[in-house]
Amino acid sequence: MNLRGSLRKFNQERIVFSLAIILFVTFSLSLDRFLTPENIVSLLRSVAVLGVLGLAMVIVVLGRGIDLSLVANMAISVAWTFQLINTGMALGPAMAIGLAFAVGMGLASGILVAYAEIPALFATLAMATFIYGFGRAHLITGTDVVYMPRDIGWIAAVGQGGLFSIPMPIIVAAATALIAFGFLRYTKHGRFIYAMGDNFAAARIGGIAVRPMLVFQYVLAGGIAYLAGIITATSVEAMNTRIVNSNMIYDVILVVVLGGVGLSGGKGGVRNVIVGTLLIGTLLNGMTIMDIQYTVQNVIKSLILLLAIITDSVVNPRDEQTGQQGDI
Repeated sequence: MNLRGSLRKFNQERIVFSLAIILFVTFSLSLDRFLTPENIVSLLRSVAVLGVLGLAMVIVVLGRGIDLSLVANMAISVAWTFQLINTGMALGPAMAIGLAFAVGMGLASGILVAYAEIPALFATLAMATFIYGFGRAHLITGTDVVYMPRDIGWIAAVGQGGLFSIPMPIIVAAATALIAFGFLRYTKHGRFIYAMGDNFAAARIGGIAVRPMLVFQYVLAGGIAYLAGIITATSVEAMNTRIVNSNMIYDVILVVVLGGVGLSGGKGGVRNVIVGTLLIGTLLNGMTIMDIQYTVQNVIKSLILLLAIITDSVVNPRDEQTGQQGDI
């Protein structure tokens, strides 16, 4: 039996989940500060935003796309919301404008991919640069960091509140995962996304409006990115726009691919994102406790991402149509 045939017999989700358990047990036995209630809560809280962004990414990837503009969209839309409130605008209108910006940028990305037929990789990379540049030049001026307004009201609880001693970011991330699962599993549009990812040509012939559905994926991802930004900013009481230049978008791709979501589309789901997030969260937490340098952590994550992509390319080979990523 060849390598591809052998690998297809493995369930990547179960393997990654097993690795997460092994890593968790190893760190629990070898690191004094790892297996404490405070650290476990901190671990889950720290990966909540990564998990929410992973949910946005998986919706796009399942339909044979990718969105490299998620982090830029998240940072600029929420930073602009905070700035509007700081300059006197009411909370409701400011949040509506910020959300409209995030959704609008997702709409633009979707149109570029679906109607201009630009490959998703290049379209969203260009959109990420545009969002950051436009936001810093015309929306957010004078500073990289926009601080959370003092009179932001109930929205501060999204990052700082809790329920039954469980931090609210964890609850919001879990609720988002549950809603995303229900959407993909039980709604017509969710099934359409899987059908497009499984066989794009057959989905189009079968009567699915593939171009509007592609746009819808990116719009939905933009809205979820805004939610992730609200969690991030209210947790630390600020939005640092320099996060756009970090490796966060690669971490998002890592949890999606590592969890077992096929980049060829149509394979995977919310459970894969959760499993990938838990593994990466455990790994990062352990490396932080061991005081491993940030640059070394990036090297380790890069190697894991490369291995995950190689495995995905063997298990889920990309056909000509998938490789074009937007040639409709």
